[in-house]
Amino acid sequence: MSATKEQLVERVEALLPAIAARARESEMQRHPLTETINDLIEAEIFQTLVPKVFGGHELNLDAHAAIVRAISSADMSTGWVSAFYIGHNWMLTKFSEQVQREVFAERPFGLIPIQPTPAIEIKPVTGGYEISGRSNFSSGIMNADWVIVTKAGGSDARAFVVPIADCQVDDVWFMSGMAGTGSNDVIVENLFVPEYRTLPAAALFNSVETMHSNPVYAIPLLPFIYCEVMGVYCGGLAAATAAFDGHLQAKNMTWGGDALAGKQATHINLGEAYARSRAAEMLYERLIADTMGLARTGDFSADVRVDLKLRAGYIADLCRSAVNDIMARAGTRNFALDVPLQRFFRDMNTLASHAFIDWDVSRELYGRHRLGMEPNNPLV
Repeated sequence: MSATKEQLVERVEALLPAIAARARESEMQRHPLTETINDLIEAEIFQTLVPKVFGGHELNLDAHAAIVRAISSADMSTGWVSAFYIGHNWMLTKFSEQVQREVFAERPFGLIPIQPTPAIEIKPVTGGYEISGRSNFSSGIMNADWVIVTKAGGSDARAFVVPIADCQVDDVWFMSGMAGTGSNDVIVENLFVPEYRTLPAAALFNSVETMHSNPVYAIPLLPFIYCEVMGVYCGGLAAATAAFDGHLQAKNMTWGGDALAGKQATHINLGEAYARSRAAEMLYERLIADTMGLARTGDFSADVRVDLKLRAGYIADLCRSAVNDIMARAGTRNFALDVPLQRFFRDMNTLASHAFIDWDVSRELYGRHRLGMEPNNPLV
């Protein structure tokens, strides 16, 4: 039975204390804990964007955003993997009906990492393709059941849906931030993939064609991804702001002993932190609303795409700047490994460097477009 956005958010909120309590252990294990993934499976969140015909909830981007923001407020790494597990089921709807029915045959969702890379070699063979290569940064691979291996760039660029059993996982994820995502490398060697489980990369990235009537499935890949991941940034900033608030209310200055809550600078810093967090939320909500509106009209022109990219890059940079300022004002004790604030700081700075929302690239592409110049980056 399908669930509403409100029901799913309520289920997630009930899990937040446990997710937060496991965040440090998840970081040390370098992937989401199995019990957390099982809790989220039981809460039925991973089928949020799966079409109802396959047993999903078929909700829209606002539901995805609310779920991911909530999870990320407890642990950004778990929020990131959850965002992908929910969103990559949406990506599967870009493939043939046969693939969708195969993946959703046993349960109404898959746990599906994807990371486009130029480092995949493709050989056409009878009935399909043979692929070899390594795909980096495969967030969620440690709990995956399927993988979308994607050759990005070149005339043969193509995406392949393959079972996890056909892949090797190279445990290379030793990171200072987003350490709990388990974003290890995926390796395939001379792997045969039947034609029906493949899709030209251009169609995956740009197509607005879909077999489903809901306009949420008619969004191109990158505009969808901006909405898919921004909840992690906003949820992380909201949690960092709340942690900063709690710290300021409880802390006395080491030298002098005065309560920080009585200082004018404290009032200004805390007010600024909340203003930036709320601004990020409002910008994100508008991004989602506009993207859904564009899906209904089908207008994803170059003007629209560079605008959406600019806005996503700005939100990510705003969240990073806000967390950095919070950390700079929070005091040395907040760098202790058992204090959540420093984890949000490390996670946010790692995540804000992601190629899809790089702030320098986003604003440069927009400026070039305004001046009538061709894009100098493929991620638009």
